[in-house]
Amino acid sequence: MKRHWRNRSHDDESLPDLDSDTRSNRKFPLTRLMALFLFSLFLFSLTFLLPHPPIQSSPTKTLQLKQTQQGDISDSVELQKDKLLDGLLADGFDERSCRSRYHSVTYGKGLSGNPSSYLISRLRKYEALHKECGPYTESYNKTVRDLRSGHLGESPACKYVVWISYSGLGNRILTLASAFLYALLTNRVLLVDPGVDMVDLFCEPFPHVSWFLPPDFPLNSQFPNFDQKSDQCYGKMLKNKSTTNSMVPPSFVYLHLGHDYDDQDKLFFCDEDQTFLKKVPWLVVRTDNYFVPSLFLMPSFEQELSDLFPNKETVFHFLGRYLFHPTNKVWGLVSRYYQAYLANVDERVGIQIRVFDTGTGPFQHVLDQILACSLKDNLLPDVNRKGDVVSSSGKPKSKAVLMTSLSSGYFEKVRDMYWEYPTVTGEVVGIYQPSHEEYQQTEKQMHNQKAWAEMYLLSLTDMLVTSSWSTFGYVAQGLGGLKPWILYKPENGTAPDPPCQRAMSMEPCFHAPPFYDCKAKRGTDTGALVPHVRHCEDMSWGLKLVDNYSWQ
Repeated sequence: MKRHWRNRSHDDESLPDLDSDTRSNRKFPLTRLMALFLFSLFLFSLTFLLPHPPIQSSPTKTLQLKQTQQGDISDSVELQKDKLLDGLLADGFDERSCRSRYHSVTYGKGLSGNPSSYLISRLRKYEALHKECGPYTESYNKTVRDLRSGHLGESPACKYVVWISYSGLGNRILTLASAFLYALLTNRVLLVDPGVDMVDLFCEPFPHVSWFLPPDFPLNSQFPNFDQKSDQCYGKMLKNKSTTNSMVPPSFVYLHLGHDYDDQDKLFFCDEDQTFLKKVPWLVVRTDNYFVPSLFLMPSFEQELSDLFPNKETVFHFLGRYLFHPTNKVWGLVSRYYQAYLANVDERVGIQIRVFDTGTGPFQHVLDQILACSLKDNLLPDVNRKGDVVSSSGKPKSKAVLMTSLSSGYFEKVRDMYWEYPTVTGEVVGIYQPSHEEYQQTEKQMHNQKAWAEMYLLSLTDMLVTSSWSTFGYVAQGLGGLKPWILYKPENGTAPDPPCQRAMSMEPCFHAPPFYDCKAKRGTDTGALVPHVRHCEDMSWGLKLVDNYSWQ
């Protein structure tokens, strides 16, 4: 300590020279201050050297922090899960190139039920196969060279289903889903004929590699000429028996599965014939049928389909939401209309009208049928034609009705009814119709873009009324996971009684199924073989899938 103070004194001497009294007066305070500083430093160091009890934070605050962190993570995971539709969709696409793919869920339309883990895993495996075998890959190029030469070398690594763009838009969507399921079941790659407008309507569903056929595909020019008389038609080959009995399969086979197909063409749905077709590298299919129900009647696919779709009525719902995403142009039509007219209401009702009668509408009996169905099942409120306003406390319930039809006449009459008279319930009802094209224009680009947008808008409603036989309605109900009220087809210009029936399931109807028992090789009622394949409500000879657990 003496050394220390001696040093301190030496420091003092280095200060500027002061008079002796002043230096004497300052010496004592400086030494006291230095001692206090050292003592404080010693106490401060003890806080680090000596053990001390842990800090007791508030349990409530700690729990709240953990809950907040877990909540943020949970919300993030849930948003990602919703965006990918419970894993149905693959992640990693550029969202700007196809905004509908991940944004459709923001309109409150998730999936109706959960896809099986097996379906999700098979879709990921298919995407890997498509990446390996899609257009201009090494495997594709080799298989195309064999196709050009007409001679098969060793068994190709990749085999294909080529879907020909054919018929109206609703039919195309349903048949493309059918072709994809067949490709999934047979480990083939689906390639799509772009036709005149498919690229303008639908985003690419698979990552990395396109599903559209390249313009230099060697069979492109032959698509318009393929029919039942073509030498490569499977039905004709069966009649001739020459090629099907050959040890060497042809390089490609044309499958004619349209509504006019014959008994030989229909043998496609027999396991024995699938054994032959399995060897063919390229299967080219033209169809206007949703042929999925008949795949469920084939023993070779039975277990796989059961694993993919434990609930049988979700086939098109899941495949449709996986495959069909409107392009940005079409999504603009959907999103602008929805935000303007459908977003801020309590309930949305869709009414899809397809009239097959000849003559110029609107027809009074069709209007009567629409209103009878909607009022009978409380989809729409009745009106008070005496004009008395129903008083209600608080904000009245609002309902938006989206009508789609080639004609504007039905929309105008229903709109005027709810404008001219108050509802008996006090509800506020708005009636909307996006377009009225007057007649179907299958090959017109904007016509089909509007049609696709309207199908999608109908799928976003809470309740849906559809017309018999209409693939437009089938697409809307399937995408939306809705069991619609189906308007019976009018006969002789009169409204049917009852006017409509609730659908058994959300699945579309197969309009032209085969009635053939492949094993017994005789005709049979294919709508009575298994519990989950029934005859359709709107077409007595058609077939549709139902959930055999919920429909007894």
